[in-house]
Amino acid sequence: MNTLRIGFLRGNIEIKQFLRQKESVVFTLFFPLLLLVIFGSVFTQSIAPGVKLSQYFISGMIASGLINSGFQQLAINIPTERDNGALKRLRGTPMSPISFFIGKVILVFLTMLIQVFILLLAGGLFFHIRIPNDGTLWLRFIWLIILGSACSTVLGVAMAGIIKSGRGAPAVVTPIVLVLQFSSGVFFQYNSLPTWMKQTAAVFPLKWLTQGMRSVFLPDSFATQEVAHSWELGRIALVLIAWLVAGTFLATRSFKWSRQ
Repeated sequence: MNTLRIGFLRGNIEIKQFLRQKESVVFTLFFPLLLLVIFGSVFTQSIAPGVKLSQYFISGMIASGLINSGFQQLAINIPTERDNGALKRLRGTPMSPISFFIGKVILVFLTMLIQVFILLLAGGLFFHIRIPNDGTLWLRFIWLIILGSACSTVLGVAMAGIIKSGRGAPAVVTPIVLVLQFSSGVFFQYNSLPTWMKQTAAVFPLKWLTQGMRSVFLPDSFATQEVAHSWELGRIALVLIAWLVAGTFLATRSFKWSRQ
């Protein structure tokens, strides 16, 4: 209980620190909106009866937002905090690594909720995005957000433990995120990608998270265009849970308070 309490207190501090970094706030919260405006304005064609490309695209942007807010942001920021001695100072407090992870999860979850609200509001007002009106779909959306946020966070912490310096972190993390986005059906229809690319992307959680978001925002009839001709919700949950467990194991083993 003490670990959990300290984790929530740390989450409050993480949120305050994030809000004080205006450039990071603008980029993290509004970059997905900018991509939606660009792609939604350029690609207006329908990809299936009653499904516009903008409707398909918002599913990928929400999933990708989780990766940007969690994996990418943490894998870059934590090495920087380690280099400037912030983590070393935290080591002198009664905070365990688990409490530190909880604080990061809270930050990622909150920023993701704000991102989703902005995307859905702008998408509904300007691009006629279909908002789910079924309670079952909203429940599905909630567990996808929770699992995706937790998975993205622990993988970001794990990657931060591997990266040696904050200066080199963007050069390592950004290409990984871009490759996953292009191969996981974020910017293009997943079923139109080469087979080898789809098989590679299926190893990583972003592909499954994106597919899960499509099951929320696209009609059930579109499931026939998936590789397995269904949404595979059970498999999505299992893959995300497996990556969450693996990421937690790696994060606790690789996490370092200082460079030594």
